[in-house]
Amino acid sequence: MIARVTTVAFQGIDTLSVDVQVQMASGLPSFTIVGLPDKAVSEARERVRAAMGSIGVALPPKRITINLSPADTLKEGSHFDLPIALGLLSAMSIIPPDALEDFVALGELALDGAVTRVAGILPAAIHAAALERGLICPHAQGGEAAWAGDIAILNPDSLLGLINHFKGACVLSPPTPRLQRDRPPGPDMADVKGQESAKRALEVAAAGGHNLLMIGPPGSGKSMLAARLPGILPDLTPAEALDVSMIHSVYGALPDDGLIQRRPFRDPHHSASMPALVGGGRRARPGEISLAHNGVLFLDEFAEFSRTALDALRQPLETGKVNVARANAHVSYPARIQLVAAMNPCRCGHLDDAALACSRAPKCAEDYQARISGPLLDRIDLTVEVPALDAIDLARPGAARRSIDIRAHVIRARARQRQRYEKEISAENTPLTNAGIDAATLEKTMALAGDAQTLLSQATAKFHLSARGYHRVLRVARTLADLDEAPETGREHIAEALGYRRIRHGGALATA
Repeated sequence: MIARVTTVAFQGIDTLSVDVQVQMASGLPSFTIVGLPDKAVSEARERVRAAMGSIGVALPPKRITINLSPADTLKEGSHFDLPIALGLLSAMSIIPPDALEDFVALGELALDGAVTRVAGILPAAIHAAALERGLICPHAQGGEAAWAGDIAILNPDSLLGLINHFKGACVLSPPTPRLQRDRPPGPDMADVKGQESAKRALEVAAAGGHNLLMIGPPGSGKSMLAARLPGILPDLTPAEALDVSMIHSVYGALPDDGLIQRRPFRDPHHSASMPALVGGGRRARPGEISLAHNGVLFLDEFAEFSRTALDALRQPLETGKVNVARANAHVSYPARIQLVAAMNPCRCGHLDDAALACSRAPKCAEDYQARISGPLLDRIDLTVEVPALDAIDLARPGAARRSIDIRAHVIRARARQRQRYEKEISAENTPLTNAGIDAATLEKTMALAGDAQTLLSQATAKFHLSARGYHRVLRVARTLADLDEAPETGREHIAEALGYRRIRHGGALATA
């Protein structure tokens, strides 16, 4: 007789059913796992043997073969431990053979028989719901699995507890969905002294979901401003929270206290490689750009990142997803992010201060800023100067406008955008923001005053704006009108949006 248990293999955030087939036959004692297992799956036989021995179950002296079907798909991860153990217990008639037919199982086994955490519980639970089956998962992750819907969930803390449940000796209680606990608010915008232009740009970026680049000398407050952006962004919608949590679940970074409610904020070091940013590696795991999905990716010391890594962001910034193609894997991850970057104007950082600037100024600024390619710069909607503060600014008290007040303004602006676009866009997972909609929908729903169109046309011709640059100016201008609660986009909105646009001029960046 062959015992069968269903589990999953992960391909990005997608899941594939895997049939764990267990056969015990006569012959020399052995324990073999076939079906293209990786090293972690091959080592499962030792963990399973020790875990079963710790609860008093000895494997019979037979030829044991475990087949993971489909056999031509690579199986990775330690979550195969539990289904392999359950298949063995079923083949030994310790668990009734039909008890596992309606479940998908995954979990890692400790040597003492405990069922420990694994990555990918949430997408596995959604997959089980699609199959109209229940899920067996680690006890610590039952609250995560419960978000998959109305399915039967068993979340034992040990292999022995699961055996007792199937034998009727005790009954496992179903878990309840859990949300992240309310966390203390982050740093407040009121702590930032001066920099009113940068604060304005940050508010506009938050209201429309725009990409932002801050340029200024060291210590001017660029990182301080970026750290306060999450505090003025609205919380995730339920659909967005599910998408974000699935990515973090596959990555193995979903918090114990449940689904993520606040928008992610990722700030990798400038030494990060291209696979670290966009995803990849041997297992084609999600990168920082996917972990920041529906949130903020902050790249400090922007020009210090490798040119290859930065240019790899160009396609995801445009399409909202990243396709990771490797020799043994081809997966797609969502990557709809808001890029916020900060950089010095030159390598020494003091281009505008004659007393501190290096001897190569202004040539050093042209060389340094040329590290940011034109196509990547074209995808940045807002560029703002963050000048150094003088002693008078530092001595003044903090600004009266707090993050909570700015956030309320941002939420009202986003509500107007959602109301305007929800009737026009039927595609799922499309953000209803000025930065997220397609150009055709933007033009269809946008009312431009006559003199505003004239100004935009003149600026496009004079500064040779690309088609993308033209539409990004329109997007920013529409956001400015939403913040002003204006039904039409006026000349003043176009003028301010053009002031945030940067173009190449002799190698350095200049205002449009």
